[in-house]
Amino acid sequence: MTDSLKLEGIYTPLITPFHADGSFDLDALAELVERLVAAGVHGLISGGSTGENYAETVEERLELARFITERAAGRLPVIVGTGAMRTPDSIALAQGAREMGAAGLLLGTPPYSVPTEAENAANALAIDAAAGLPIILYNYPGRMGVSMGREFLDIVSQSRNVIGIKESSGDVNRIHLLACDYPQIQMSCGMDDQALEFFAWGARSWICAGSNFLPEEHVALYRACAIEGDFSKGRRIMAAMMPLMGVLEQGGKFIQCVKHGVEVSGLRAGPMRPPLQGLTAGEKAELETVIAALKADVAAIVEGK
Repeated sequence: MTDSLKLEGIYTPLITPFHADGSFDLDALAELVERLVAAGVHGLISGGSTGENYAETVEERLELARFITERAAGRLPVIVGTGAMRTPDSIALAQGAREMGAAGLLLGTPPYSVPTEAENAANALAIDAAAGLPIILYNYPGRMGVSMGREFLDIVSQSRNVIGIKESSGDVNRIHLLACDYPQIQMSCGMDDQALEFFAWGARSWICAGSNFLPEEHVALYRACAIEGDFSKGRRIMAAMMPLMGVLEQGGKFIQCVKHGVEVSGLRAGPMRPPLQGLTAGEKAELETVIAALKADVAAIVEGK
């Protein structure tokens, strides 16, 4: 295993701010990067589903990744998502990430094709060979259609570049499997309502879209559990965050909620690209109420009240 990338802390999968005409709002993206750096997150991810990668061309995704990498300017590691239906597109993204000086890749299963574990592993290793960068696997069977099981993990873990996995299955047994049987692969929480369980089983990082608009609060949970080892405090913070997770995961409007959260924080996020549409006035009000309560509750916990 390469030691070139240690998964420690909060990694934010960035939204993509758009203008009303669907073009990139790069000024807004620059402001978001600066906000996250100042808030103390530990890494940035470009080209994930939170960034609406499915609605962007490979060229656009590379443009965004290059912009984020240049803006971060070495202050935070930038991970580039390579998820795509076509392997050549994933390879192009991986090669572009290497050329722009990204810290690593986020590598998921090609959606819709439903490959076998051996086929999925061969695909992952082809992307690995094209870039030679540290790789964070992305297991999200709910979106991809298949899980990265034992056969897959046994094959890909032979590459020294496979250093981590974002586990988003929602199956707590996967946490046990990874912690006990694959300790050489750094486990990162990819299912927000299980963050406490991940930290209890030794995870040192959390890839969380909510940190786009509540970075300090997500960092607070990481610090309580992974740095201070204070799981009593961590449980209180997690309990305060659960209403937000309920809102984000209900109704199929995850990205819309995250982008509105960014707007509530005072930054521009803009609309979504089709087919997604914005929240209703009622949905916005509900989210705003939850955010306000969460911020107050976590602040009180951190202050020792």
